[in-house]
Order: sequence, then structure tokens, then C-alpha cells
Amino acid sequence: METVTHHGRETAYRRYERGGVGDPILCVHGSGGSHEVWATQGRLDADRPLVALDLSGHGESRDVTAEAGYEALSAYVDDTVAVAEATDASALCGHSLGGAVVLHLLLERDYDVSAAVLAGTGARLAVMDDLLRWLEDDFERAIEFLTGPDRLFHDPADALTDAATEGLRAAGRAVTERDFRTCHEFDVRGRLDEISTPALAVVGEYDALTPPWYHEALAERLPNGEWTTVDDAAHLAMLERSEAFHAAVTDFLDD
Repeated sequence: METVTHHGRETAYRRYERGGVGDPILCVHGSGGSHEVWATQGRLDADRPLVALDLSGHGESRDVTAEAGYEALSAYVDDTVAVAEATDASALCGHSLGGAVVLHLLLERDYDVSAAVLAGTGARLAVMDDLLRWLEDDFERAIEFLTGPDRLFHDPADALTDAATEGLRAAGRAVTERDFRTCHEFDVRGRLDEISTPALAVVGEYDALTPPWYHEALAERLPNGEWTTVDDAAHLAMLERSEAFHAAVTDFLDD
């Protein structure tokens, strides 16, 4: 892992380089996640390097004192910009909360992005009241819900479920709740026409957390947007169907 220092804190990131050339694509994880959700993408042969970061308070990155919502989202964007500048990343891929980070960056920051991949995300990311309550007072119940069929995974194998559970517990209740509440407050539906960057919205066929119509709506409202689905996958399509996800992203970037 490498780190970059900014705004008085260190943000950790990992490079995955298997002979690819050109500027890397920077991947931003979702709520309660870390750079490890992109590990399978890093192991695939690619035509360009890949970088994955840990947002503040996740993985090996130092936490930040920030309230859920706009303040936390802005801090996560600071993390992303700092790593992008340190690695010369020209394309961004954000999953779920990470998609909100990428959209906020495109709208609010002066950083030149050549392409954006918006995976398992939306212009609005409302979270069900029960899940917000469980995240506050019954974290294990929240994890049980998230690892159920057609949420994080379509047909969850034990290994994937165990890894997701371990990851959420590692992030911890407080950080994971902050992430989901930040998602809950996120809404840029009225500003998508301001984003000219070419963007791909990609979603697992069975994703019940951010369903396919979220991504169809993104593609329709973004001036240079398109969308596609990954068959036989749910929210964490990059883990559940890693090769199909990789192919969708690579085809888009090649275009």
C-alpha cells in the first residue's frame, strides 16, 4: 500500500499493474468497503493500470471528523482527488457511495476526468428506514440484511458472504452508518445535465439495492451517458461476476 498526505491526514491506496499502459483508472469503493472490493479487477489482464483507494476511516486510511452527508462526502472527494493527482489517474470508477463521490467530484471540483464508470449507484441513493435503524442499534442485523439474496450478491456463495461480512465488520458500525446516511442525503438528479464527461452506468442484473432503472435514468440524463447490465449479479457485480464486469468497463474505456 502507498499513501498520500492531504488535509492533515493520510489516504492509502494500492496500485495494480500487470503490464497495462496509459493513465490508470482510479476505483472508489462503496459503503463499509475498502480497496479490497477491486482486488479481482486488479488480477485480470487489462490494457491499463488500476488504482484502488481506501476512503477516510476505511481500510488503512486515517479517519476524518465529518458528519454524515455533505461534509463526509466532501471529505471522501478530497481523498479521491488526492490519490488521482498522486497517480495521474484520468478515469474514475465509483461503486455505490463511490459513485456518489465521483458524481460530486465531477460537479464540484476542478479535476480533468476523461471517463467515469458509475457502478451500482444512482443520482439519488435513498436508504430504507429499517436499514438505517439497524445500522444505528443492531449492526449484525444490518449485515445479515445486506448479505441476503439479491442485495450485495445475487446467489451468495459462502466465501463471498464471509468476505463481505468481514469487510463490513472491519469498517465498523460507526463508519458504515456514516456512509449509508451520506448516501441517504445524496441527490443530484437536477444537476446531471451539467456533467459532460463520458460515463457508463453499470449494474448487476438482480441488484435490489440500486436497481437497473437507477442506471437507465443516469444514462438518459447524462449528456454523454450509457448503461449496461452484468448478468447473474447483484450489487457487488465486480466481485460476483468479475470478468463480465471487467469486460463492460474495458469496452467502454476502449470506445
